[in-house]
Amino acid sequence: MSGKFQTINRNSTYLFPPSIQDWLPEKHLARFIVDIVEQLDLSTLEKCYGGGGKQPYHPALLVSLLFYGYATGVFSSRKLEQATHDSVAFRFITADSHPDHDTIATFRKRFLKELEGLFVQILIMAKVMGVLKLGKVSLDGTKIKANASKHKAISWGYANKLDEQLKQEVQTLLKRAEQADAEDEPEIDIPDELARRETRLAEIEKAKAEIERRARERFEAEQAEYEEKLKQRAAKEAETGKKNRGRVPKPPKEGPQDKDQVNFTDEESRIMPSSEGFIQAYNAQAGVDIDSHLIVENHITQQPNDKQQIEPALAQLKEIEAPLGKPEGLLADAGYYSEDNVKQCERADMTPYISDSRERHNRPLEERLTSAPPCPEDTDAVTTMAYRLRTTEGRAIYAKRKSTVETVFGIIKEVLGFRRFHLRGLEATQGEWNLVCMAWNLKRMHTLVG
Repeated sequence: MSGKFQTINRNSTYLFPPSIQDWLPEKHLARFIVDIVEQLDLSTLEKCYGGGGKQPYHPALLVSLLFYGYATGVFSSRKLEQATHDSVAFRFITADSHPDHDTIATFRKRFLKELEGLFVQILIMAKVMGVLKLGKVSLDGTKIKANASKHKAISWGYANKLDEQLKQEVQTLLKRAEQADAEDEPEIDIPDELARRETRLAEIEKAKAEIERRARERFEAEQAEYEEKLKQRAAKEAETGKKNRGRVPKPPKEGPQDKDQVNFTDEESRIMPSSEGFIQAYNAQAGVDIDSHLIVENHITQQPNDKQQIEPALAQLKEIEAPLGKPEGLLADAGYYSEDNVKQCERADMTPYISDSRERHNRPLEERLTSAPPCPEDTDAVTTMAYRLRTTEGRAIYAKRKSTVETVFGIIKEVLGFRRFHLRGLEATQGEWNLVCMAWNLKRMHTLVG
């Protein structure tokens, strides 16, 4: 081999330095995550292990493995196992051991609830490090695909049509079975065909029952909203002495609609509109601190609309108030706007910055520089907020919404590649979304501390 190149020697004594501590740079993300996990209280996880049998991996090792995997875009348990062989960073985290994919998958699925408790612990550490001082929180949602295909869904209209078709086919097959008794060789395996259709009919009946249950829940919620609107109209007419000019609210329709659907693979997921069209998904919500870009609140909902997500967000922010402090304000786009949501923020002693209309792009310079008139005295919370959003200061604060929570969603989905849940069911996807948010926070904290 030519002497101008370095010698290739794959038979060296050491493939790595003798000490595992020498494998990574001092400020590597893997080291940071291991250091953080060592300071977390994992007693709730440790108590779940009994004695006897093969010695298990320590929860700290598997938690670090999951955190680093989700922070670097490795989500599959099989890929995590492979990474413990291929990647120096993963080898460091697992101390050069190799948990198999079954162990990783079982740990993740079994301890999702216990892992949720680490979310606040990590935020407290961020506060201690000086990288989190809770101020204003930007709230938004993003649609993340469920671990199910939308083509495995069935609508109410099609379910009824298919139900009728299969029942007719069963009757036809029964008649052919009678005729087949007189024949030596029947054309088809009638018992097998009957069994297949009966199984399918049972699946359809289960799907129809679930659609009917959802329809009842929806009707009850819509009926309560309808009655509340009528009550508000009556109160306003009594106060002003004039008849309302607006349209009278329409009463909700009872029962399933033809397009109501349920998915056979993950019946708790929903068909939702997204930038990719209609997808089988969950609506993942996150509240992001606008200064640090750390996620301080997260939850999953089955509702494609964001309007009802202010209340659960405020409830979670209330829970972290004692260790982390009270947020000053809440930023949200027009999808969250309602009079009740504004009042809820006021009752929570949190200044609302919720857009009351869709913002136009490329607004004229004069319009952007024009200051709003002063807010009249003795106005309600909604009017006060509308004036606040039109002031120079209010516009500047609201403008930070896009560069905070939407940026975080963009990195999670486009850079890390988390665009689909790996678990099924509302509770499991909530746990996995919490895992994603913790991994993001650790990655962000590592950047903030330099």
